[in-house]
Amino acid sequence: MADRVSSDHPSVRTVRSTRTETATGSKLEIPAEDRDAFVPDEVVRVVLDGTERFARIERALTGEELSVPGVYDTPELARNPGEGADRLTEWIDDHDIRSGGSVLIDVVESEFLYGLREPGETNFYDAREPPNDSLSDIASDLE
Repeated sequence: MADRVSSDHPSVRTVRSTRTETATGSKLEIPAEDRDAFVPDEVVRVVLDGTERFARIERALTGEELSVPGVYDTPELARNPGEGADRLTEWIDDHDIRSGGSVLIDVVESEFLYGLREPGETNFYDAREPPNDSLSDIASDLE
């Protein structure tokens, strides 16, 4: 069984991102100094209000920044975002995060599991080990 860990637990690193507007909705910009907690161009799990979903971390066109351009129901939709609903936009609307406002990204398991929350909130996550590379390769092949 997975352990429950709170967002204020010492093992959870928190990164402050900034919500910005895009032509199709919103994205979260990750500062260059925090990029070591993320792997660009990889699909990761993201917890929104207790529900695990998927996102792809993208590199900025210029500079060292990374971003989360959307959160989706499946890994495949995260890889092909035009095919599904962006749950990040819904979450931002539900939490009334203004453009330029902060969203905290909790690094529960680097390169695998992250959580989003508003500043001042405490979230709880099911912390577990990521699958080993061979299992994740098999899962990617099946998708």
